[in-house]
Amino acid sequence: MNKNLSFTREESILVIDDCPENLKLLSGILSAAGYKVHLAPSGKLALNFINANLPDLILLDIMMPHMDGYEVCKQLKATPKTQDIPIIFISALQEVFDKVKAFSLGEIDYITKPFKQQEVLVRVENQLRLKRMAKQLIDQNILE
Repeated sequence: MNKNLSFTREESILVIDDCPENLKLLSGILSAAGYKVHLAPSGKLALNFINANLPDLILLDIMMPHMDGYEVCKQLKATPKTQDIPIIFISALQEVFDKVKAFSLGEIDYITKPFKQQEVLVRVENQLRLKRMAKQLIDQNILE
């Protein structure tokens, strides 16, 4: 059992996936760990949500109809307001080509499906920790 699961976290995570079962599973895992979780079943709905509510981290499926995860990532990284939001791709695509393409677009991590609960939690926490540390350094530099 993770010792960090007993407190409420302030961070919010947006999960973008067209599969309702994946949304439910990831929501349960992340909510149980104390994160505020938002769900989007499509890239378009996710971009609309993000425009009004900036999440601290995004879990993003690649294979979605109408707008795939690559396109969602491109749009987020091209906008100053959203370019620094950490994105973790979570996909059934396991080829090196797919992972290289994802990293070249600016995502920061990649989880392959089927995933393990502990792996998701560790990767999410690591990226949020890095984000908190970067913010702390920026705040310190502003004060100095």
